[in-house]
Parts: sequence; C-alpha cells; structure tokens
Amino acid sequence: MGDSFDFLAPSTWHEWQHVGMPNAPLAPTVRRRRLGGALRRLRNEAGLSLDRAASAMAWQSPKMSKIENAVQAIRPADLDKLLTVYGVDDSEVRSVLEQLRNDAAKKGWWQAYSQVVSPLYADYISLETDAEVVCSWSPLLIPGLLQSAAYARETIAGITTTRSAEEVTALAEVRMARQSVLSRPGAPLEFWAIIHEAALRLRFASRPGTMHEQLRRLRETAELPNVAVQLMPLTATPHPGLEGGFSLTKFRAPLPSVVLLENPGGATYVEGEDAVPFERAYERIRATALPVEDSLVRIAELEEGFRK
Repeated sequence: MGDSFDFLAPSTWHEWQHVGMPNAPLAPTVRRRRLGGALRRLRNEAGLSLDRAASAMAWQSPKMSKIENAVQAIRPADLDKLLTVYGVDDSEVRSVLEQLRNDAAKKGWWQAYSQVVSPLYADYISLETDAEVVCSWSPLLIPGLLQSAAYARETIAGITTTRSAEEVTALAEVRMARQSVLSRPGAPLEFWAIIHEAALRLRFASRPGTMHEQLRRLRETAELPNVAVQLMPLTATPHPGLEGGFSLTKFRAPLPSVVLLENPGGATYVEGEDAVPFERAYERIRATALPVEDSLVRIAELEEGFRK
C-alpha cells in the first residue's frame, strides 16, 4: 500500500480526507499534527479543559489551541512541563512525544522529490518512516516495500495517465528508497503483507522477465526476520478484504494506529478508535490467507512458472 499516490496528478492532490484527524494537509508538519493530537488526548484523559490547561501553563487559550492543531510548535521545556501538568509519569511515553517533537522540524529525504511526490504521499512516507509495524492487505499489486525496481517502473508507467517518463523514473526511485525502513539499523520496520495470489500473476508484455525477477525479490525479502508474507489463494472463502485494500500503520504508545485506504482518485486516513475495526478485519484476512510457510512455497512455484 501507499502506492496509488504515485498515479495522482498534481491537480488531484487535494482530493483526500482524514477520519479522526485534522481535515487539512499534513505535509510538511505531519509529525507536529500527530504530536498535537496526542497532547489533546492526554489533556482530555487528564480531565482538563483547554482553558484550564492553558492556565496551568500560564498561557492564553489560543496558544494551547494552536499547539494542539499544529499551527505553533512547542518548546522542549514547555512540552516537559505540559506532560507534568497532565500527570504523565511514564518515561517511555514522555520519550516518544519528545522524540516526535524533535523530529517535527526535520526534513525527510523524500522532500528532494517534491516535484513528483504529492503532499499526501509525503504524509504517508513520513508515517511509514516513523512506524514500528505496518500491516498491509494488497489485493491488486505487490506492496511498494516489496517491489523490484523494474516492477515499480512498469506498474507506475502502466497505470498513470498523467506522468512523464522522467516522473515515472523518479517515482520508482522514491518507491525503492522507501524500502530502507526494512533494513534500518537498530529497529527495522516490522512488515506483514497479505497479497492476493492474483497480483502475482500479472504479466508484462514489454519486459517478460519482470515478474520472474519480482517474485524472486518477494521470496528473498520474505525471508527477513522482520518481514512476513502471506498469499490469499484464488480459492479463498469470503473475507473482509473483499471490500478493498488497506494499510494499518502502528506506532509506539501513546501514538494511535493509522489506517490508509487508497483509491485512484485519492485516499482516506482513519485514526484511533476508528482504526479498531480495521485491526479486527486484518486478523480475519490473515486467518483466511495461506500460512506463511505455505505462501513461500506457492511464491516459489509461481516464480518457476515465470521462468519458462
């Protein structure tokens, strides 16, 4: 998931929405917005109104509102004091929020591709970069984190109707660069991908060897200790995934999970309690798919078929 953004023309970049998140573009302050949302939840859990919390900080209420809505940044000392006001004693929680505050002003590598990476796509890359776990259900395409360079170029070029050859190449480079989260030092992303078998049967007339190469890469990447791949067989019984693909992105507490729902015309983010149904749906999809070991065997069989 996180791949249909590649096909959006600049004129459609604004056609998206958030459920449970501020209905405004996140980039380039996606981390600040997540911090503001977390601080709002902590304030509510502490039973404080906006006015009372601002008073405890010797602030005017508008300042508190601006911080919670990511209009204004918060200084490190103020964040520390505010968490004390909210009664947050958990050092792990404080550490997560402090790190998010520190990262909010950093520029991501993807900003070098701002001419082709839409604000919405930049948001997703930022979320993917910060995540601990991503669970993806992909009924049509192999997820971007598991794609080969040739497969990325071929699918982007085949689906888009607005991108130039140079933009296709740049977007394929972005997709390859995203994969670094799977091998980052210390804490690589844990990635669980469920892919429909039909997606593994795609053929490329212009470059017949593309799918064989892609399946080999998929099988090899699936052997990483932080990556699990399951196939949804063609003979599968009905399951919640029939309604469409989605990606569930999980973070360290107290930051809530975020679900991405994609379609060719835009995307929707779902956060917090609204994401719970998707977590349940993913468990049912996972139970319906082939087990991991059987999936790897099936991938190898399909890979051999494309060798012929």
